Amino acid sequence: MLRPWLRQCPRTVRALCPRCQRDPPRFLPIVSNPIPRRSLQTSTTDSSDRVPLRKQLKQDAKSLKAHKRQRRESEEASRQKWELTVGIETHAQLNTDAKLFSRASTSSTDLPNSNVALFDLAFPGSQPEFQIATLLPALRAAIALNCDIQPVSRFDRKHYFYQDQPAGYQITQYYEPFARNGHVDLFPHDGIAPEDGDQVRIGIKQVQLEQDTAKSQEYPPSAQLLDFNRVSHPLIEIITMPQIHTPATAAACVRKIQAILQSCSAVTTGMEFGGLRADVNVSIRQRGEVAGAHHYGGVTGLGQRTEIKNLSSFKAVEDAIIAEKNRQIAVLESGGVVEGETRGWTIGSTETRKLRGKEGEVDYRYMPDPDIPPLYIGPDLVSGLRKTLPTASDALIATLVGSEYQLPIEDAKPLVELDDGARLEYYQDVVDVLRDLQSDQDPKAQAGLGRAAGNWVLHELGGLWTKSDLAWDADRVPASSLAALIDQLQRKHVTGPTAKQVLAMVFDGDARSIPQLLEEENLLLRPLSREEYLALAEEAISQNPQMVEQIRSKNQLGKLGWFVGHMMRTGEKGRVEAQKADSVLRELILGPP
Repeated sequence: MLRPWLRQCPRTVRALCPRCQRDPPRFLPIVSNPIPRRSLQTSTTDSSDRVPLRKQLKQDAKSLKAHKRQRRESEEASRQKWELTVGIETHAQLNTDAKLFSRASTSSTDLPNSNVALFDLAFPGSQPEFQIATLLPALRAAIALNCDIQPVSRFDRKHYFYQDQPAGYQITQYYEPFARNGHVDLFPHDGIAPEDGDQVRIGIKQVQLEQDTAKSQEYPPSAQLLDFNRVSHPLIEIITMPQIHTPATAAACVRKIQAILQSCSAVTTGMEFGGLRADVNVSIRQRGEVAGAHHYGGVTGLGQRTEIKNLSSFKAVEDAIIAEKNRQIAVLESGGVVEGETRGWTIGSTETRKLRGKEGEVDYRYMPDPDIPPLYIGPDLVSGLRKTLPTASDALIATLVGSEYQLPIEDAKPLVELDDGARLEYYQDVVDVLRDLQSDQDPKAQAGLGRAAGNWVLHELGGLWTKSDLAWDADRVPASSLAALIDQLQRKHVTGPTAKQVLAMVFDGDARSIPQLLEEENLLLRPLSREEYLALAEEAISQNPQMVEQIRSKNQLGKLGWFVGHMMRTGEKGRVEAQKADSVLRELILGPP
């Protein structure tokens, strides 16, 4: 990429000015007439000082690589000297129709300030009325996060004065939350940092119910509008222990929590639609440092933490932690002191910014809410909900990569996550039908049916869905039809390209059964004889003798693919099998094995 001053320099001047590329002027006027050639002969500038453009670009690229290498080495050195510790507070909107303490609707599609009750607006004399329905998705979330459900919990008031909180306090569960002592397990396929190993277990200190605040909309320079529809929307706040030590693993933790909440129908939307927000607490300490350090989240010996509020994407979580880590390291290495404060983050930025000093328990003046009675949760309710929860995603992935299906992790993970489990259910139906159709085949061949079905469900059929931009519908290509098609392919009654052609026909609305479609469209494979393969191969070889010589002399076997493709294009459609074509070509070009 050319430097800006090179792009501004006129071609005639740049070509004639010997110093332009080495020491650019701040401004170079456009010259309408070229400089006469003779003026160059009288120039006092030594032409040996000129640096050719290509050489300059190579030097710039080399310098950039050196800079990146130095930054990586610096990052590695900082990891060796400094230890990062992160705790996360995740706020998720619960999947309910009612608000937490009023009977107003939680719908966000109506006009601003149209779904509010007197209590939401803090009218004098209005009282909170806990809505039992809001507890059910909260319990499902806490159970899915492996928490201990508390038989008795209570609500507290968290006092602060801001325009989005009309009562002057937020109702939450600070001292006695309804769930404690959970955990979430993270694995490499979740996106954890390589240095964190094969598994990380992040403890969950507590899960608490709390009410949401109003939505603010700023209109510069000084106007700010408030929509109170969101006030008292039911939230859960999930507070992890400070046990995360890499930014990538922190982002993976939020991503995993969101996936768990969605799988048990505790929430309806995730970060991408504003239904989930994360605050991260970041601290830095020298490795092995204990004396004089702070106490944070039940862990002694951590550095002074700062909190970064309202992160709305997984990338923002990772980027904000990296920026804050680098800022704190720079402060400490320059002899400064990290202040306890609340900071903000703007997408696309490289630095966090200070919002305010960090409040503590004293600042918020927590107190039990006198208007709301204790919340009692019976063990029968918890056990009933536990039985109705879907199988955890980690258990599903373990089953898919196990001996029953033998899927690679790259296929197992999207099967679990796509379409709220509908894609996985469809895949399992395909495998069940396919195994029945292949029951007369060799057991070794049957062992690979799960992997074969996964490839067709995810990649071939999935590709058609992606191109169509339609919502998933299992009836568009019934599981029995896809299983019958894979069965024909496994029995070598059709080639791979033909099978893809048939799948597209069924996807586009062809309702004929697979055997009928293959028969009527004359798509069944009629194998070529050896003589026919030899004739096609010899014709392909005659088309490109130079490539044949390269394969023989330089052992460039990858170029055999060109000849295979040529045979499949010139042979009768659907009859040339790539594996047999490759075998015949190797024999002719390289000799018998």
